[in-house]
Amino acid sequence: MLKIETIRHSLAHILGLAIQELYPGVKFGIGPAIQDGFYYDFDFNQKSGLQTKNLGLENLPRIEKKMKEIIKQDIDFKKKEMSVKQAIEFFKKRKQYYKIELIKDLAQKKGKIISIYESGKFTDLCAGPHIKSTIQLHSGDTKEIINSFRLTRIAGAYWKGDEKNKMLTRIYGIAFQTKKELADYLKLQKEKEQRDHREIGKKLDLFHISEEIGPGLVLWHPRGAILKKIIEDYILEKYLKNDYELVSTPHIAKIGLWETSGHTNFYKENMFPLMHMQELEKDEKDNYEIKPMNCPFHISIYKQKIRSYKDLPIRYTELGTVYRYERSGVLHGLTRVRGFTQDDAHIWCAKEQLDKELILAFKLCFEVLKTFGFKKYDIYLSTMPKKHVGTLKNWEKATNSLKYSLKKVGLKYEIDPGEGVFYGPKVDIKIKDSLGRAWQCTTIQVDFNLPNNFEMTYINKKGKKEQPIMIHRAILGSLERFIGVLLENYGGALPFWLAPEQIWIIPISSKEKTYAKKIAKELFSFRAKVKDENETVSKKIREASIQKIPYALVIGKKEMKEKTIRIRQREKGDIGEMKLSMFIKKINADTKSKK
Repeated sequence: MLKIETIRHSLAHILGLAIQELYPGVKFGIGPAIQDGFYYDFDFNQKSGLQTKNLGLENLPRIEKKMKEIIKQDIDFKKKEMSVKQAIEFFKKRKQYYKIELIKDLAQKKGKIISIYESGKFTDLCAGPHIKSTIQLHSGDTKEIINSFRLTRIAGAYWKGDEKNKMLTRIYGIAFQTKKELADYLKLQKEKEQRDHREIGKKLDLFHISEEIGPGLVLWHPRGAILKKIIEDYILEKYLKNDYELVSTPHIAKIGLWETSGHTNFYKENMFPLMHMQELEKDEKDNYEIKPMNCPFHISIYKQKIRSYKDLPIRYTELGTVYRYERSGVLHGLTRVRGFTQDDAHIWCAKEQLDKELILAFKLCFEVLKTFGFKKYDIYLSTMPKKHVGTLKNWEKATNSLKYSLKKVGLKYEIDPGEGVFYGPKVDIKIKDSLGRAWQCTTIQVDFNLPNNFEMTYINKKGKKEQPIMIHRAILGSLERFIGVLLENYGGALPFWLAPEQIWIIPISSKEKTYAKKIAKELFSFRAKVKDENETVSKKIREASIQKIPYALVIGKKEMKEKTIRIRQREKGDIGEMKLSMFIKKINADTKSKK
C-alpha cells in the first residue's frame, strides 16, 4: 500500500497542475504534505486572470473537480536531476521566480544537484517521493483515494513565512486512504467546530475580545469572571495547603530589572515597547516596561532579608497578570492572547533539596489536572538551546534532576532537544482533551542563572553564602488558555463545581414564586438563580439546556404542596421528584468530590 505521505505530496502536485490549467500564468510557491493533508501556495496575478483577493471558497469545488479529471488521465510522475545552473535556467524560462529563489537556497545547503518532478505539463522543484502515475489514485489498492480527498480552505501566507514578503494564496486539502477515514475526519472537525471555545464563549455569555480595546485582550463578562474566580480560588487554596506563600506584585518595572534578568537580550521580541517616562517628566531618568514575567519581582521579595538554609525551601505563588506581544496573525480567542493571568510559582531550594522539590511539584501538578478531568498527557523534556546562559555543568545538573524526578513519579516523556528556555531546561506537560488534542499548559523549569544574575544567596550550614537553585512552575499556565481548553474539552457543559450558574429554579406560575425564592435561600451556598421572567416554562427549560445549566428545578402546585422539587439534569432530562434536603446532600457530595 502506498504511504499516505506520498499520496498527500502527490496530491499537492496534482493541485498545482489543476491550478496551472485553470489559471494560466500563476506563480508557484511551495506545496508540501502536512498532517492530515497538503497545501500549495500560489501567487495569482493579472496574467492568471484572477487576483488573490478574488479567490474564494466557491472556487474550490471547480478546482477539486479538475484534480479528479487529472487523476483519471493516467499522468506519470517523472523525476529528473539537473545542475543548479540548468535548474535556474529551466524555471527562468517559465518565469517561476519563487522556484529560482528556492534553488539558490538549496544550492547553499545541499550542493550542486537539483531534482525536479514532471507530471504532465506541470514541473515542480521537489525531492519526492511521489506515486508513479495519477491512475494509482483511482485503481488498485488505493481505489478510494479519488473520493477520499477534499479541498477545505483558503488562507493567506507570507512567502517563506516572513511578513516582509508578499502574501500568497494558500489552498489547503485533506487526504486519506479510504472514504471512511475522510468521513471520520470530517465528523471530528465538525465536533471541533461545535466545541470552539470562541463560539461557546458567545453562546454562554462568558467573554469577548474587542478590536476597539485591543486584540488579544480579554474582557470577562459576569459569568466568565465567576468561572475565572472559581478556578483561581481553587488553585490558590490548593497551593497554600501545599506550603506556598502568596505574594502580589506590580504590572510594570524599570527596564534595568529586565536587563539584569536577561529578558531584554533573550526575550525582547515578545515584550511590549518601552514606556519613555521623560516624556511625562524631565527628571524621570528611567524607562519602564510592562511585565512579561513575574520572576524578577518574586526574586526581589526573596532578597529583602538574609536567608538561612533553615528557611529553604521557599515557595512563592501569585496569580500574576503578564503581557506579551504576540503577532496579530497568531492570536486566537483565549488560547493565544496578549494579556493573561498565570498561576505562577517560584521555589528556591538548596542543591540537595532539588530532586524532592521537583517530585513534589510533579505530584501536585497531576493532582490538580486530574481534578479538572484531564488524565492523559504528552510530556516533553526540553534541553539546552543554542542561545543560552550558564555553564554546561549547571545545565547537565538541572537536566539530570528533571529526568530523575520524572522517573521517580513514573512518568514517560520524550526529549525535545534544544527547546529549553535561555536560563534552563524545562518539562512541558500537554494535556489531552476529550477529542485527543494536546494542549500546552503546565511547565516546570530549573534555573541556576537568575539566582546568579540577581546575586541571590542564603547562609548554608557552614555559615557561608551559597546560591539557591530556582524552580519556575505553572500548572494551569495561562488561566485564559486553560479556560479555553476547559470549554472545548467539555463542549461548554462544565462539571457542576465549575459551572458559573449551577442551578435554575423555575416556578410554573406566579403562585410558586415565593416557594421558589425560599428554595433559593436554602441553596445559598450554591450558584442558584430563580427564573421568574414572564416566559413559558418550556422556553426556560430549553434555555437552561442551551446555557448548559447542570440542574433546572421545576416548581409547580404539586411540588409546593408536597415540599419537593422536580429535577431536570443536564443531558439526562427529567430525573423525577426529590426532597430538597436530599438534593442538597447530592450536590454537596458532587461539589466535594469535584465530579
